[in-house]
Amino acid sequence: MRALVDAGRIGRWGVSNLDVDDLEELAVACGGTFDCAANQVYFSVTERGPEHSLLPWQRARGMPLMAYSPIDQGALARSDGLARLAADAGMSAAQLALAWALSRPGVLAIPKAVRESHLADNLAAAALTLSPALLAAVDQLHPPPRRKPPLAMI
Repeated sequence: MRALVDAGRIGRWGVSNLDVDDLEELAVACGGTFDCAANQVYFSVTERGPEHSLLPWQRARGMPLMAYSPIDQGALARSDGLARLAADAGMSAAQLALAWALSRPGVLAIPKAVRESHLADNLAAAALTLSPALLAAVDQLHPPPRRKPPLAMI
């Protein structure tokens, strides 16, 4: 990849679904110059495994975690628990799920938007600021992992 960057054929490169041990192996293979731009993994309020060790590892190295399926392929838009929390805050459950992912330091999100209305909702979610009380309520509903689970993939 470094040769492609040096040749001007690509600007940056990233990986997908790599956990800490994989990224450490990649760093060794890169010979000390670890210039991976991002790691794309499944991350959402119900799939919080990366918060245990992967996200902190990436944060420490300035590498963003790119969350794919941050609304669980639309399932969180229909979550009764998130809908209750979101309604009290004046947003939809899908917006809360996306805003939650975006509120995590070092996380970028790439939600799918099939309809124009979904795109508008997603864009509005990016501008939301979640209160500490709302974040705590989400943690109550979907707690962070206590131990390191394997990365989820869909």
